[in-house]
Amino acid sequence: ANAPVPSLLHKELNVTLRAVRDLFTHEVDKLVIDSRHGYEETLKFLDTFMPRLKASVELYEDSEPIFDAYNLESEISRALKKKVWLKSGGYIVIEHTEALVAIDVNTGRYVGRHNLEETILKTNLDALKEIAYQIRLRDIGGLIIIDFIDMEKKSNRERVCNALKEALKKDRSKTHVLPMSELGLIEMTRKRTRETLNRMLCEPCFYCEGEGYLKSKRTVCYNIYRDIGRESGEMLAPRIMLKVHPEIAELLLGEESSLIDSLEAALNKSIIVRPDPHFHVEQYEMYEMHKNSLDREG
Repeated sequence: ANAPVPSLLHKELNVTLRAVRDLFTHEVDKLVIDSRHGYEETLKFLDTFMPRLKASVELYEDSEPIFDAYNLESEISRALKKKVWLKSGGYIVIEHTEALVAIDVNTGRYVGRHNLEETILKTNLDALKEIAYQIRLRDIGGLIIIDFIDMEKKSNRERVCNALKEALKKDRSKTHVLPMSELGLIEMTRKRTRETLNRMLCEPCFYCEGEGYLKSKRTVCYNIYRDIGRESGEMLAPRIMLKVHPEIAELLLGEESSLIDSLEAALNKSIIVRPDPHFHVEQYEMYEMHKNSLDREG
């Protein structure tokens, strides 16, 4: 009541202390901090709220960068890739969509020693441990569909499902796992508490505008072929200038030169292909070339 106006009512913790508050538990063996200020600030915070964990905090003072010493860069890079290799030689693929996250399990290089069912079971058991780890590491939330490799024996399907539930017990976020279907699918949900690692560290590709793919160069060539055919009726000049990405120009003047030859014969016009290194690979422009414009281009 005696505080001046305005007065600060609440101040959020900084990023270091938020991490300590949200992630530092008895399950963590050691918390290593490479900043003396951050180290002392953390000890002060723990002294007030979690004094029993103070002994697990360590100050890192070596000259080697802490990310290099603990190989964190490679782990972060691995956590951002779709494909994650397993120790057995199999791999998982993690795919984000608007509605859900799909995780696919594959045997990869692992072929087993005895029979196919054993190979599949070994790969699935190996994969579920990595899946549980990657879900926590990437902080994946919402609906998650895991496509394990199909197993014939019901007992094996139950074994994998139970092992997944056991592996997820280490997760602080609430999870709910449904039984495995006969097709080898497990549906599960995980409480979303913050943005995924992918969204925090990455942004949509400026080149493909977040689509994740581009039209093939041959497809672009055929789009150009059809577009020129549609627009040529309104072009009265004897020549058409076509500006394209250099790789498209190389294809149109090489393997797909028959497209240009066909258009020139059908339209009775010359088509001049000009590469422009500033163009997007899917971008192209066409315009008429009259006598005056030809002189200027030359």
